[in-house]
Amino acid sequence: MKVAFITRSTIYTSPGGDTVQALQTARQLTAIGVDADILLSNEIIPYNRYDLLHFFNITRPADILYHSKKTSKPFVVSTILCSYAEYDKHHRKGAGALFTYLPADSIEYLKTMARCLRRADHLASFDYTWKGQRKSINEILRRAKMILPNSESEYRRIQQTYPCKANYMVIPNGTDPEVFQFDNKIKKNDRIVLCVARIEGIKNQLNLIRALNNSRFHLILIGSSAPNQRDYYNQCRAIAAANISFIGHLPQDELVSYYQRARVHILPSWFETTGLSSIEAAAMGCSIVITDKGDTREYFEDDASYCDPSDPESILAAVEKASLTPFSENLRQKILKEYTWKQAALKTLKAYQLAAIA
Repeated sequence: MKVAFITRSTIYTSPGGDTVQALQTARQLTAIGVDADILLSNEIIPYNRYDLLHFFNITRPADILYHSKKTSKPFVVSTILCSYAEYDKHHRKGAGALFTYLPADSIEYLKTMARCLRRADHLASFDYTWKGQRKSINEILRRAKMILPNSESEYRRIQQTYPCKANYMVIPNGTDPEVFQFDNKIKKNDRIVLCVARIEGIKNQLNLIRALNNSRFHLILIGSSAPNQRDYYNQCRAIAAANISFIGHLPQDELVSYYQRARVHILPSWFETTGLSSIEAAAMGCSIVITDKGDTREYFEDDASYCDPSDPESILAAVEKASLTPFSENLRQKILKEYTWKQAALKTLKAYQLAAIA
C-alpha cells in the first residue's frame, strides 16, 4: 500500500504536535511495509501514485477540501480537533479581543484568511472562502472514508460539534521507546520543572511563569515562539524571574537528558487533545501536571495532577503535589504498552484496510 500524508505547508517551519504525529506515524508505517510519503499541502501532488490520502488537522479544512476534490482517491483524516474557543474568547488582547463576540468556526475562518493575507500560509481551496469553516468541515466528514481521532473523548467532541455518520477508529498518540529510554539509576532533580511546548497563548506559559516565579522550582521552558505570537513570547520573557529558563526548540533525541533530570513535567494549556510531551515525559519517569481542559483524562486518568489553566495558584499547587509524589510506574508501563508510535501505526494500517473496503 502506498499512502500520501498531506500536511499543512508549515509543518517543518513551525513544528508542533502534528509534526511529531505525522513524522513518527509515517516512519513506523514504513517499518511495517506501508509506503508513506509526507507531502506539504502547497505542493503539486501526484495523486495517481497513491492508494490512499491521509490528511491531518480538520481545523484546517481548506487544504483537505482542495486535494480531496482533485482526485477520486479515498481519504482518511487525523482530526486533531483542538478547541481554541476558551483562549480566543477570554484571553486574547488587542484586536484579538473581537473574537469574544464570534462563534468558534467564524474565528477559525478569520484566522485562516488572515494567514493567507499575511502570506504566512496559502489558501488552497477557493471553495472554502464562500463555504466557510463549518460547512467545509461538515463536507469533509461526510466524504471521508474514515476519521482518526486521538481519543474517544475527541470523537465525542466531533459528534457534538459537527454531527456526522463518519466511520472512525481511535489512533492514540504515542512515544518512541527507542529514543525515550528511562534510566532509573539517574537521580531526578526535585527542583526541576519542565514544560516542552511551542510558546504561544494556548499553551499558557504566561500563567505558568506567574505561578512559579520566585518559587523553589527551576522552570525550564523548551520551545520556540509561534510565528505570529512573538509578542506573547516577549511578554513571557519580560515577566520571568531568575528561576525561569528559556531554551528554543529541540529535536526529540536532545530532549531525553532534560526529561531524565526533571521531577515534574507540566502542560497548563487552555486545551490539549493529548499533550504529546506529557506522554514522552511520563515514559521518562516524570510526574505529570496537565490541564483539565480537553481530552487529557482519557490518557492520564488518576496518574497525573490536574490544574486549572486560569489560576496560577492551582498551577503551583499541582506542581507542589506532583513534586512530592513518586512518578507513576503504572502510567509508564501503560504508555510503553498502549501509547507508542508502533501501536499507532498498527492501528492506522487497520484503519486503512477498513477504509479500502468501506
